[in-house]
Parts: sequence; C-alpha cells; structure tokens
Amino acid sequence: MSEIITNKQVENNIDEQMKPILTDMLKYSPSKIVGFLGNLIVVPIYTHLLTTQEYGLYAMAVAALSFLCIIFSDWIGLSGLRFFRVHQINENIPKYLTTLLVLLIINLSALFLTAFFFKDNFCDFFKIPMNVFLATLILIIPVAIRALLFQILRAQIKPNAYTFSTILNQFLTIAMAVAIIKMTNLGGVSILLAMGISISLIDILLLFQSNIFSYFKFEKIQFNILKTLFIYGAPIAIASISVWGMTQSNKFILQRIKGISSVGLMGVGYNLTFPLLMTIFAIIPIAAFPRIINLYVEKKDVRPVISKLTEYFMLISLPIIAIGSFYSKEIVLFFAHQRFLEAYVLLPYLGFSAFFLSFAEYTTMQYHLINKTHIDTIIKVASGIIGVILNIILIPPLGLVGVGIATLFANVLYFLLSIIIVIPNLEWQVPYRKICLILFSFLPVYGLYELLQHSEGHTKSIYEIIVLMGVYYLVFFGLNKFFKIKKEAA
Repeated sequence: MSEIITNKQVENNIDEQMKPILTDMLKYSPSKIVGFLGNLIVVPIYTHLLTTQEYGLYAMAVAALSFLCIIFSDWIGLSGLRFFRVHQINENIPKYLTTLLVLLIINLSALFLTAFFFKDNFCDFFKIPMNVFLATLILIIPVAIRALLFQILRAQIKPNAYTFSTILNQFLTIAMAVAIIKMTNLGGVSILLAMGISISLIDILLLFQSNIFSYFKFEKIQFNILKTLFIYGAPIAIASISVWGMTQSNKFILQRIKGISSVGLMGVGYNLTFPLLMTIFAIIPIAAFPRIINLYVEKKDVRPVISKLTEYFMLISLPIIAIGSFYSKEIVLFFAHQRFLEAYVLLPYLGFSAFFLSFAEYTTMQYHLINKTHIDTIIKVASGIIGVILNIILIPPLGLVGVGIATLFANVLYFLLSIIIVIPNLEWQVPYRKICLILFSFLPVYGLYELLQHSEGHTKSIYEIIVLMGVYYLVFFGLNKFFKIKKEAA
C-alpha cells in the first residue's frame, strides 16, 4: 500500500510540475500555429510569383543567412536564456546584459569585417550574386537582435508577448514581400528586403515588451560571465553548424550538380516540411525549457518531466508525419504551383528527418542543463559530416531523392547516437509503454488507408489526412483509457 501511495505522490508531483509548462504551451501555441499557417500561406504565394530559379536563389540566401547567424549570433541568444535566471537570482542582470550586448556587437563587427575583405569568397562559397549576399548580410543585424530579445522574453516567462510579436512578424513579412515583389523586379531579393523591414519593426516592439530599459545600464564587462557564455555557447554553435550541414548544405551541393532550378524544387520540399514541422514541434520545448531550467536551478529532478514531454511530442508529431507522407504529392499540388510538383519526393524523407532531429532535443536537453553541450556537439558534428558525404555521393545519381536519403540518414544517426550516450550517462527515463501504444495505434489507421486506396473510383484527397488523424487519436485515447482502467483495477 505504501508503494502505491508513493507512486501516486510521484505522479501528483510530476503533474504539479507539468501544470505551468502546459499553461505556457497554450500561451505559446497561437504563435506557432500562426507561424505554421503563415509558412503554408507563403509557399503558394511565393511559388506563384517566383520562377523555380528565383525561388532557388531565395532558398540559397536563406541557407546562407542561417549559416552566418549560427556562427555569429544565435548561440549568444541561447546562452542568454540558459543563465538569465541564475543572474536574476544573484541580482546581477545589468552586468549580465551588458556582457551579452558587447559580445553580440563584437561578433557582428567581426562578421562585417570578414565579409568586407572576403566578399568574393563568400559569394563563391554560397553561390549567390553580390547583391543577394549584401542583402543577406544587412539582414543579419535585425535577425540577431530579434533572436537575443526573443530568448530574453522566454527567460522572463512572457509567452503572451512572444506570441504577439511572432504573429505580427509573420503577417508583416508576407504583406511586405507581396507588395515589394509586385512593385519591383527584384525577384527573391524582395522577400529578403521585406524580412529586413518587418524584423526591424519587431525589434523595436521587443525592446518594450521585454522591459529591458528598466534594469539595463552599461556596466563593466564581466570576464567570468563571458567565459561561461563561451564555454556553453561555442559548442552549441558548432553543433548548429553540423545540423545546418545535415539540413541546408545539400542546397549548395545540389546547386553545383543539378543547377539552381533543382534548388528551387528542394526549397519547396523543405519549406513544406522542416519549417512547418519544427514550428509545431517547438511548442513543447519553447515553453518547457525555461521552466525546466528553473526546476533544475531549484535542485529538483527534471527527468520525469522530460519523459512526460517526450510522450506529448511523439503523440503530436508521428501522426502528422506518417499520415502526411501518404499524401505528399497531393500536399505539393495543394500548396505550390504545379511547376514545383517534383518536390513531392522529398516530403516523406524530410518529414521524418524533422521528427528524429526534434526527438533528439529531449534526450540531449539534460546536457544543456549540466553545461556539457560539447557532448551534443560531438554527436552532431559526426552526423553532419556523414550527411555532407552522403549528399556528395547520392545527389549525382539520385537527385532530390539522394538529398532526402542523405538528410534522413544523418538525422537518424544523430538521434541514435544521442540515445546511446544519454541513457547510460544521465538515466533518461524512456516512456517505453506509451511509445509502444503510440506506434500500435497506427495499425488500424494504416488498414483504413489501404482500404480507401483499393476502393473503386477512389481519388486521393488532402482532406483524408484530417479523417485519418481523427481515427488515429480516437484509437489512441480509447486504448489509453482502457489500459488505465485495467491498471487501476489491478
């Protein structure tokens, strides 16, 4: 009896820890849902207004932007999130923010100096014209500021402010991009210009939302803080470059082998999977990680919470990807111009790539808590190198399919390595029973799908995705309720 009570107490404790996380998830979810819908909207808009070559050039510019942001700015924002609560408790926020700001200025200055002396090399490396490179370079400034301020909002647990700014940014960018494309002859550069204007306006809003002026004042740089930020953030930057290698470097390899139009096709396949799925999947970690940091700082066991979040992630992600993969061709035709139809071959590969990459966040999260980000970095570097090698080998004979296979293999490798290393070292609590139940619930869904395909006169429809997902969740929650009742009875 005492064991039962103890287990009940543990469950209640986990539930109490989960309540604020779930509340924050609800507050963050509108931004992610709107972001998801926004990404769906831009694909048909941009593919109807731009040629495959113009869309390919835009995709290359975005890939170049993400690469430069990874090296010079993104890791600073993540470091800001990780240690904000610690310095808040120690009443050291002004010195902390000063150090963050100076570090960001130094990094961006280094970027622009490097770009000035090696601009031709940059253009050759990224395979983009000089005007596109310059537009990309200027865009980094507002993007870097936004990244830092967004992480500060997360650290302050201000999901409503984060949500509002994200939604506004999405609508501003789309509206301005359409207007500039219509009024000018800049092609894909129009979107970069629109992003620059909208993000700059959002940065001004974020300054007030974070209330940063109330406790910010210039202090002497704290070199001990700077050291901590580097020790934590540098491995994250290296790891992110490796992820970029798994998900973005293929565009440059594809461009060299198959041409810029192939990059345009890949861009559509990518934009209908990775940004969409990662936006939805991010609802959980974006709400959970600040709370988990606080629990960890308070010396509480966070492993049961991470395990519970893993269940939620799989329950959300797997139906979307698995069922969506059945209708990849219909999805491309529904959201993109017909000239981009060939991109459908990428959707299943990139969809499951996003799943394994996101799943690994829950296994490696604990390394971020104990400031051993170098372990995650080693895993990502190994997977990224394998991904680049596979792209070089597979793209010449297989084209877009080669891109898909290489990306999926690299992300599966990363996931498996994270599992192998994390479980024995950090005792990650794997929810095996719930994972089996989630996977088992697919059997009747797949049976219904096969039945529909073999029905006389049946034509595939994208709306079937909604029906099949509904069936999946009915089966899952029905089985979950059944086993719960059975367990309680025992």
